[in-house]
Amino acid sequence: MKQKLLEVESLKKYYGKGGSITKALDGISFQVLPGEFLGIMGSSGSGKTTLLNCIATITAPTEGRILIGGQDIGKFGGKKLAAYRGNRIGYLFQNFELLDNLTGRENILLPLSIHNVPEKECMSRLKSLAEFLEISDVMNKFPAQMSGGQRQRVAAARAVILNPQVVLADEPTGALDSRNARNLMEKLTGLNEENRTTVLMVTHDLGAASYCSRILFIRDGILFHELRRRQDEETRTEFYERILMVMAQLGGGSSHVL
Repeated sequence: MKQKLLEVESLKKYYGKGGSITKALDGISFQVLPGEFLGIMGSSGSGKTTLLNCIATITAPTEGRILIGGQDIGKFGGKKLAAYRGNRIGYLFQNFELLDNLTGRENILLPLSIHNVPEKECMSRLKSLAEFLEISDVMNKFPAQMSGGQRQRVAAARAVILNPQVVLADEPTGALDSRNARNLMEKLTGLNEENRTTVLMVTHDLGAASYCSRILFIRDGILFHELRRRQDEETRTEFYERILMVMAQLGGGSSHVL
């Protein structure tokens, strides 16, 4: 049996007090294996981003535990917490979150400079990623000079350049048109398959979700359903149709197949 990379145990996140408590997460449990591409879906307000933010330690849960490699991240502090945020997870945001006054190269290399990675290693990783993500031609450009797809691929390079154990992607295609969304998902799939990068992706986009190997559906802060793609037996379009059926039960909308 594969060693579990990430374990979420009875996770709860409540907001408010007394009679006005909002249960963003209400006892969610699941496990993630190394190399998985896991999608997290649900209607707006279902708790998807809250879950991702708890894993990223942006938000502290009310109850429950999150373990990475068997270690409780809730007990991390100081250097251990900084190392977790910097080296063990990478975060890919919907709106890119690039620094406008830095070039593509400088944005990508920023995590390496913070963690004192040797320059030769920095350049080697940068060259490899830039070629794979097809962004070599924007290394000297500022974000305002890039297309949305280029900005998101630069952001993806920044998220994975430290070789994190898990990449957390929050609606990564949300600000992209269908062509750029498809391009990004193909690149993320390539990183997942070729580098064995584990990806947890929150999305409302059924087309993007069809690239995942497994999907968890959340409704009102609890797990509602789980789908696994039948590898080598099911096309992405067939998986899309199954995702659509579950989303219909959740009250979610549809989007075009990427």
